[in-house]
Amino acid sequence: MTRPGWKAVLLATFLATALTAGRLDAQAPPQSVYYVYVAAESQDQVALVRFGPEGTEVAKVIEAGLNPTDIDGPHGIAIGPDGSNWYVSIAHGWPHGQIHKYATGTDENVGRAEVGLFPATMAVSQGGLLFVVNFNLHGDPVPSSVSVVETESMTEIRKIETCAMPHGSRLSADGRRHYSVCMMDDQLVEIDTRSLEVSRRLYLAPGAERGLPAATTESVDVTGSQPGGDGAARCGPTWVQPSPDGRSAWVACNKNREVIEVDLEDWRVTRRFATGAGPYNLEVTPDGATLVVTYKGDVAVGVFDVESGSERAAVPSTRRIPHGVAVSPDSRYAFVSIEGVGTEPGTVDVIDLETGSRVGTVDIGRQAGGIGFWKMEPAGNE
Repeated sequence: MTRPGWKAVLLATFLATALTAGRLDAQAPPQSVYYVYVAAESQDQVALVRFGPEGTEVAKVIEAGLNPTDIDGPHGIAIGPDGSNWYVSIAHGWPHGQIHKYATGTDENVGRAEVGLFPATMAVSQGGLLFVVNFNLHGDPVPSSVSVVETESMTEIRKIETCAMPHGSRLSADGRRHYSVCMMDDQLVEIDTRSLEVSRRLYLAPGAERGLPAATTESVDVTGSQPGGDGAARCGPTWVQPSPDGRSAWVACNKNREVIEVDLEDWRVTRRFATGAGPYNLEVTPDGATLVVTYKGDVAVGVFDVESGSERAAVPSTRRIPHGVAVSPDSRYAFVSIEGVGTEPGTVDVIDLETGSRVGTVDIGRQAGGIGFWKMEPAGNE
């Protein structure tokens, strides 16, 4: 047998070390450099993470707290459509939560707005309106709202009452409709972004799916009982993701180990994707071909083929409690935030969606949560 030369041994050692650290793609290094912003809720920080041919690293840490003696909880991240600003929801503000606006690149705080209780996920329209769900985590399970903030002046212009514990704020591709789900009420809620009113509701409890009157705010199902009462099946929706073509939306049923597909024209459930335990957040690639799902219960990330509805890969997460996901504009990579447990740091895993494998990982502050994609650029230009 021919023994390998010293160069081959050194190369093999380097590759093994780099792969163990999650800093090098086993297939081929990326040809571009990618940047995401990630909130660390239990450390009042936002990390700017860079992934490229040199690996995965924290490029910058931005302090995002209000009170130097208490944790304020930066939770959700949204990037403006033109990439010039990023926004973070401060969940534990007093008496209400706040949204802070930063300039990308310099990361200077350039504005803030007061919204509702425990603001969580956000989405920003091309017209400069920011929609944030007021999750109201620590209050009674009563109907909460979606706040609408005009981002130039950072002024809250409307609170739209929706349901108990709204989550998963997302806009349709044309910007005309906003979608969120009600974790406690098993509803999908659509808002008309021109009238700023609820336009449709869809009840999601398995076997009882149907449209509800748009004006409904009470936490009752179509039979008048509490959702999930008497052992009834629950969806427990935690996220909604509209498709790039505007025809469908996918909803994560956290209580039911499935993602359901909703036809947005007919306003009905058309398909069900079996998932791992605790599907939580969703993101679809810009080409519409791949759906990425975080599994809080199975400590993994599911990569689904949208056309067939089948899971192509289940990628184990580096740490426990995978949370949010953002995908790159070239539909190649998914960036996943992982909360960790106790004193563990938060983590960002990078998944190659072509190979279904983890190709990078880096630790950030504790309880990594909201994540938003900022930009990609050719390698060597950063």
